[in-house]
Amino acid sequence: MIFIFYIPVPSREVGISIAHAVVKESLAACGNVLEGMTSVYEWKGKVCEEGECVLILKTDAEKEAELRERVLELHPYECPCVLSWEAGANPSFLEWVGEQTR
Repeated sequence: MIFIFYIPVPSREVGISIAHAVVKESLAACGNVLEGMTSVYEWKGKVCEEGECVLILKTDAEKEAELRERVLELHPYECPCVLSWEAGANPSFLEWVGEQTR
């Protein structure tokens, strides 16, 4: 099994920067930055609407907690959304993720 992370970021550049860092540190096998998301949320008593990107990261189950902590260190938001869930995948992809995060 692997873990998939869903992380809204303020820009493509921030998503790319975080992805580069965690892949280089072998905490994630790969990252995807998806542009064009609009988020609506309440923050400090005000309803906000912001353009964001989504960073998706894939990692081995053994690296899930360490990756979460590193993303929180790198993320510019005061209270970032860092969601993860366990997922199955085809055996060759699972093997590749494991190799990349050792």
